[in-house]
Amino acid sequence: MAILLVGFILLFILTTLPSLWTRHILQKHSHPHPDIPGSGLQFGEHLIKKLDLKGVRIEETTAGDHYDPIEKVVRISSSNAHSNSLTAITTVAHEIGHALQDRQDYAPLKQRTALVERAAVMQKFAGIALMITPLLIPLAHTPLIALLTFAAGFIAMGVPVMIHLSTLPVEFDASFKRALPLLEEGQYLSKKDLKSAHAILRACAMTYVAASLSSLFNLWKWVKALKR
Repeated sequence: MAILLVGFILLFILTTLPSLWTRHILQKHSHPHPDIPGSGLQFGEHLIKKLDLKGVRIEETTAGDHYDPIEKVVRISSSNAHSNSLTAITTVAHEIGHALQDRQDYAPLKQRTALVERAAVMQKFAGIALMITPLLIPLAHTPLIALLTFAAGFIAMGVPVMIHLSTLPVEFDASFKRALPLLEEGQYLSKKDLKSAHAILRACAMTYVAASLSSLFNLWKWVKALKR
């Protein structure tokens, strides 16, 4: 019981604090910047043209900042699309980093994309299996039902772990091996602003780490419950 309590406390710290810190950093650098001439959307269009990212387009979205490797679209939230803040410019550079990964056939991005596509089907199967299992148990007391329940539970709990873990190298690469060099080599930001951009990317990276730890902890709780 004590170990479980400690685990819950650690989980709260590891998942909540990084999110709060990230929100603080993003808000801190979300004000208009006097030395940045264009909005996030304009910066993205400039980078797509400069880097010759053929077939890639950029658009505003309400679904959060992300790159869609299937549609080849960099999607930027409204708050960043129309802002010239450091948060907006750094976010756009990060998403363009994913477009560069896609063009270079970066293996971890390909693997994550394929995993996410399969995961949607697998989790749908897991949800159906978990719903019908209680109905089947009174009708058939067989090991097959137990195996079906275990498989469905493992998919439901294990797939998010795999997705989060596969996301880490993709996000770190897009941030620190592509976005930062892009901002520095293009001389889009001063040295002081580059440090702030690094802080923004580092804070966002911690949320991915926290999500991975959270999914691992949930899987551990599920496995522990099965042993009882």
